[in-house]
This record gives sequence, C-alpha cells and structure tokens, in this order.
Amino acid sequence: MNDTGITKTINPWLTTIAVMTATFIFVLDGTIANVALPQMAGSFSSSNDEATWILTSYLIASGIVVPSVDWFSKFFGRKQFFIACILLFTFASLLCGMSSSLDMMIFSRILQGLGGGALLPVSQAILLEAFPLEKRALAMSIFGFGVVVAPVIGPILGGWLTDNWSWNWIFFINIPFGILAAITSKLWIVDPPYAQKQADAKIDYVGFSFLIVWLVTFQVFLDKGNNADWFGSEWICWTFAISMIAMVLFIYSQIVQKDSIIDLSVFKDKNFVLGTIILVIANMVLYASTTIMPLFLQNLMGYNAFWSGYSLMPRGFGSVAAITLYSLTNKMFDFRIFAFVGIVCLAVSSLMFGFLNLEFSMINIIVPNVIFGFSVGLTITVLTTVSMDTISNAQMTNASGVQNLIKNLGAAIGTSLVATMVSRYSQAFQHNLVEYLNTQNNVYMERLSVLTSYFCQYDVFSVAQAKAQGMLYNQLIQQSTLSAYIETFRVWGLITLVCLPLLLLYGKSKKSKS
Repeated sequence: MNDTGITKTINPWLTTIAVMTATFIFVLDGTIANVALPQMAGSFSSSNDEATWILTSYLIASGIVVPSVDWFSKFFGRKQFFIACILLFTFASLLCGMSSSLDMMIFSRILQGLGGGALLPVSQAILLEAFPLEKRALAMSIFGFGVVVAPVIGPILGGWLTDNWSWNWIFFINIPFGILAAITSKLWIVDPPYAQKQADAKIDYVGFSFLIVWLVTFQVFLDKGNNADWFGSEWICWTFAISMIAMVLFIYSQIVQKDSIIDLSVFKDKNFVLGTIILVIANMVLYASTTIMPLFLQNLMGYNAFWSGYSLMPRGFGSVAAITLYSLTNKMFDFRIFAFVGIVCLAVSSLMFGFLNLEFSMINIIVPNVIFGFSVGLTITVLTTVSMDTISNAQMTNASGVQNLIKNLGAAIGTSLVATMVSRYSQAFQHNLVEYLNTQNNVYMERLSVLTSYFCQYDVFSVAQAKAQGMLYNQLIQQSTLSAYIETFRVWGLITLVCLPLLLLYGKSKKSKS
C-alpha cells in the first residue's frame, strides 16, 4: 500500500474513470431536467411552479444521504455502498422516465436523489486518496471538471433529447452509463482499511430522524413558500419553525451522541469552514443562473428547449479553460489570487446578464456565459482543493459528506429563491408600469390610437380598441418580466461579492495529515 492506503496495483487513472462516470451522471441530472420543465409540466397537467419540485426534491433527497456517507461506508464498506448507490440511482432513472404523473415523478426523483446523494462526496474522497498529496490539485481539477461541466451539458443534452425524442429520454440515458459506472467501480476501486466494513458501526437513529424531518420540511418550505406568500401563511411559518427546530436538534444530537452520523470536528478547521461557505454561495449562484436562463430564453425570446440549453454551452469552454489554467499554474501563485479572480468574474458575468434586453444578439449571451463558466470552474476547483487540504485521509469521507450536504442546501435555496425573486419582481414591475396605461399619458394614448386604427380594418371600433389595449398590456407584461429577470441577475451578482472578504481570513495552506 502507498501512503494514501490505496493498493499500488490499482492505477489511479482507472479509479478516476470509475468515480467520474458516477459523478458526472449525478451532477448532470441536477440540471438536465431544467429545460424540459415546461414539457413535463404539460404532460402532468401541472403548473411550472409545481414542476420545480422535480428539481428541488432531487436536491433535498440527495442531501439526506450526503451527511450519512461516512457511516454507511463503515457499515457496508465504502466500495459496496458506492456501487449500491449507483445501482439505485440507475433504477430510479428508469422509474423517472416511465413516470406518468407528477406524484410518480417526484417519488422517482426522491429515490434518484437518495441513490445519487452519496456519489459526489464518496467520489471526491476516493479521488483525493487515489492520488498522492502533491497531485491532489490535479485530482481536484479533474473532479472540478466533472462537477462544473456536467451542469452546463445538462441543459444542452436535455433540450436536444426533449425536442428530438421526448423528455423521458433525459432519464433513460442514465441507464447505460450507470451500469458502466457500477462495473468499473467493481473492478477499479479498492477500499483502504479505514473505509472497509466495520463490525462495530452503529447508526444514529435519533440524529437520522432529525435530519430527515429537517430537510423534508425545509424542502416544503422552499417549494410552497412563494405560492403561500411565505411568512404571510400560518402553515408555512409552522413548517419553517419545525424545520429549524429539527435542524437544531440534529446538530445537538451530533454533538452529544457517541456514534453520530457526522463528525462535526471538521468545523474546527478554519480553511474547511471558509471554503465551504464560499462554495455554498457559488453553488447557489450556479444553480440559480442555470435555472432561470433557459426560462428567460424560452418565455421571453421564444427559444425552444434545445436552443435555450445550447446557449449555456459556452460555460463549458470557460470551465475547461479555468481548470486547465489552474492545473498548470497552481504552484506559481497563491490560491487566494485564483479564488479572487474566480469570485470577481462570477459577479461580473452575473451583472452582465443584468443588462440584457429583448434585442440582444447571441454574442451578448456567449461572452458572459464564457466568463461565468470560467469563474465557477476556477472557484470550485481551487476552494474544493484548499478546503480539504488540512483534512486527514481518515476524515475525508466525513468532511466531503458534510460539505456536500451544505452545498446541496445552497443549490436548493438558490433554485427556489431565484424562482421567487423573478415572480415577485415581475409583480412589482407590473404594478409600477401599469400606472402609465392611462388617458393622461400622451405616449400611451398615441400608441393606443395607432393600434386601434390598424385593428379597425378588421373589426368594429370597440373590438379594435380592446385588441389594442390587450396588445399594449401584453407588452407591459413582457417588459415587467424582462425587468424581473435582469434585476434578479444583478442581485445575484452583488451577492457573490460577499465572498471576497472571506478570502482575507484564510490561513496558510498546510500539508494534509495522513
């Protein structure tokens, strides 16, 4: 065995193929359904707001499993647990593709999230252990490539499959890759001693119960809050209160329980805490942007599912450029410089989206998307590496699970919050603009007169005037919706800048403990 506990006969690049195949299909499914939401909503006779459960239920379900990966790894053996999760994810993908109702789809997505939730943290831990310390930056560059590029490819692939086949195929496509990931994992992954099955492993039933209550109620709060007027609704207030109480009880149980689900001692590591906070914010911005960009292009610009997904492709080029740059130059500069550039670029790209209008050209989408992809790729790769740099190998699975739980929560919050922001901003702008549709506004009356004269060629005056008023009101709705989207992009751009002061708190990067 080498110093990481991995048998030398296993080539780390073969291990990389196995874990990255599993990682890629899991992360891909976090966004592949985005562009197909209108089609799925239509198939299930549900609203777009109800259809967002298809996205967020997946994220929250995966969040339930994420903090438990260390315990499951000890109880079953990490390799066996990893393969079982791949198979559950693959089976759930089959059920998703066969779903005939929204309830069945949500149930299948929950199963898919439960199976896939462990794939990301376990893959990250295995990949870090497979390479020696001096090559961990390379390992995280590979990991970052999969984590960042998959959400970009997701909408493109989802749009193509939806337009040319049907939305069902965005889930069926997982099946062959899931089987491949399971086979390669069986052949090319070896558990180190501390990740093998342990006879004395015990589950924390109390803590696990609190975890489920916390995340499920928080899911309901996020998904139903906007339609129920958030804290203006009594039952939403109770749901939120139950969620927060369960969260506090879960954290308390993890502190006092001997055999807890997670080891909170990782939060004593300052670099881990700071890296996790910034990664959560980056994840919120990533999922928020990936959620509303296809909707913006489809609802306002008339793009079909494929072209709305295709417009996000430049992010992939930006991400590849960032990861390549970091891989080649990470030893030449302080990691804070890379992180600073990544965060600033993320803010700039979001603000650039905030200056779009209905007459933009494709270059106005390509440039900010390239910058966005570059920023996310650089930020995630750098901070994932640094946040784990001072974590021991034995704690790697636990730390990765904790970090990915919090990142998943950030993604779910970002997805729900961005939908609320667009909805509320749209209402606010509509309220402000409708005041201009009155007889005292000369511009409005002139435009109304012109349109009425045009429609009088085909209808009587009263009908023509009603049509003209309806057309002007539709333009108002379109402008208020556009304003809502660009305001949302601007807000997320400013939120990103909150991360910059955190970089000043970082300590020096240390060698990992063995």
